[in-house]
Amino acid sequence: MSGNIELLNTTLAATKAEDRAALIAYLPAGFPTVDTAIEAVKAVVAGGADVVEIGLPHSDPVLDGPVIQTADDIALRGGVRIADVMRTVREAHAATGAPILVMTYWNPIDRYGVERFTAELAEAGGAGCILPDLPVQESALWREHAEKQGLATVFVVAPSSRDERLATITAAGSGFVYAASLMGVTGTRASVGEQAQDLVRRTRATTGLPVCVGLGVSNAVQAAEVAGFADGVIVGSAFVKAILDAPDESAALEAVRGLAADLAAGVRKR
Repeated sequence: MSGNIELLNTTLAATKAEDRAALIAYLPAGFPTVDTAIEAVKAVVAGGADVVEIGLPHSDPVLDGPVIQTADDIALRGGVRIADVMRTVREAHAATGAPILVMTYWNPIDRYGVERFTAELAEAGGAGCILPDLPVQESALWREHAEKQGLATVFVVAPSSRDERLATITAAGSGFVYAASLMGVTGTRASVGEQAQDLVRRTRATTGLPVCVGLGVSNAVQAAEVAGFADGVIVGSAFVKAILDAPDESAALEAVRGLAADLAAGVRKR
């Protein structure tokens, strides 16, 4: 099976045609177990998520806040491996038909082998990768193999990115651009802020790719706010926290399904 960048592109085009932002949910593989993580993906899609990012747990998640760090730690102590990440993508995509991306730091891919990683991700039906710490100027090898396998390469831009830098990053990416709403690590926040709107405006001036905003969105009101100016709303920590706070697996799945439904209503309210 080749990669699903076309499915991702079609999904984002369809949400735009409906005059709304896409809801993109993030869940770490192997958290709290591999099987439960797969069920959680099914639950968020059933709740209304359009696209799902599967996090590849890493021992040094520098861009992630305490909630996702806790989830990564649980997954790693549970023995999660890249093979489990691929299984999560394969089974979640097969069950939901949704575009599934992997969000990962560069080090695990580098150690695993770029060619091997891209081939396995495409075979699993993955749509691509979000690579928050891979500098564009060092990404040629990755992009060559990703393109060969039909995978999107999603880069992250930040409020500190200058316009010239934005143009360089967006020219190299595919699928969509991940706009970090503020400087700092992932986590839920009281407000998403004006920085995000300005960053989306500046990013759009450099590219025709959809611009999706992440970091800090945790409820329907914030989702509606971000959906008013972005092509997609990315939510991670709020889903992870819902699982962490749940007393058991069935309550966790119900919680993430309910949160997805709430957020899905939010992105349609803009």
